[in-house]
Amino acid sequence: MTTENGVSDTARLRVQRRTADASRFTLGVGASHEISHHRGGAEQAPTKSLSGVRMGTISPPPMPLFPSRGPFFAGLSVGGVVGAVRHHPVPCAFAILLLVFMGVEYTIPMVPLASPPLDLGFIVTEPLNAALAAAPALNTVLAALNTVFVGMQTFYILWTFLVEGRPRPTIAALFMFPCRGILGCSTQLPLPEGFLGSGADFPVGNVSFFLFFSGHVAGAVIASLDMRRTRRHNMAWAFDALNLLQSVRLLAARGHYTIDLAVGVGAGFVADVLAGEYEKIKWKPDRQQACCSCGCSCSTR
Repeated sequence: MTTENGVSDTARLRVQRRTADASRFTLGVGASHEISHHRGGAEQAPTKSLSGVRMGTISPPPMPLFPSRGPFFAGLSVGGVVGAVRHHPVPCAFAILLLVFMGVEYTIPMVPLASPPLDLGFIVTEPLNAALAAAPALNTVLAALNTVFVGMQTFYILWTFLVEGRPRPTIAALFMFPCRGILGCSTQLPLPEGFLGSGADFPVGNVSFFLFFSGHVAGAVIASLDMRRTRRHNMAWAFDALNLLQSVRLLAARGHYTIDLAVGVGAGFVADVLAGEYEKIKWKPDRQQACCSCGCSCSTR
């Protein structure tokens, strides 16, 4: 009797589950496809559709502009503001800097048309510029060492792809350098006054180059970010230190403006983030399927 009751209860539960699943598909809510128990890593069953609309892809409604609980600022208090300053000092400090530089921007004297650009990095490195101008051999040696560092960046980025099979740094570099070329062609800045060129500097041979922005710095940032992502922290710190020395040398030789170097850092970060988003789109776990002979398992759908 107990066995028969158990069997009947199990059968009843199965019928109820099937009825509930059928109801969800009929109403167009719930799971986007049936969960099939497949063996040996077989692919999931195709997604069911209703009236030509793929299930599970119905977008939620947009967020209302006016929250139902009322505007956020209505609930602010002195204690809340003090707590925000205490727990979020960095955004608060940047808010103060925003106000400071608004005042600076509206009152700073503009550089006259006939004057060279004002660059604080050039002012700070004026003694180094004079020393390199007085010692051309030293300038050449430092330029050659800088070229070696660029080679180290290139070697590491290619190694991660060709040897380790991790394309993100290479994709980031491919995103970054064409953007640099577009910006470099769009705004061609004048060569800084006091520029100390060298045939040993990269690009080798005293050829022309884009000032905005620094590919030297951006490439080093891309490599350093990947080193941290793979827990190669000592290598990352070494690259950061060499990147800093490289930046000082470029300013001293007047090879880049300060803004070129600062934007180079940001460009390296942005290119790395874009490469990561590209990987998320193309290498989704449920879309792993070899698309070409390289076996990169990117999406073909």
